[in-house]
Amino acid sequence: MKASGIIRNVDPLGRVVIPKEMRKILDINEGDPIEIIKVNNDIVLRKYSKGCIFCGSDKDISEFNNVSVCSGCRKALGQD
Repeated sequence: MKASGIIRNVDPLGRVVIPKEMRKILDINEGDPIEIIKVNNDIVLRKYSKGCIFCGSDKDISEFNNVSVCSGCRKALGQD
């Protein structure tokens, strides 16, 4: 896979700066929680949200393949 996008170096403490342009596009502000997950051999950073990936609800949430899904959406997907 060919690399694309912005390249940043990891500093001695293991930190990486997320470019301002990317933070603005993704509505990531100072102090916002960022979720760090491993997907295959990749590291994925995303703005943390404890709500359902589909509807945003924070009621009756469970994890499926590293994403949060509420009971209503699980039923709609035929998972309940």
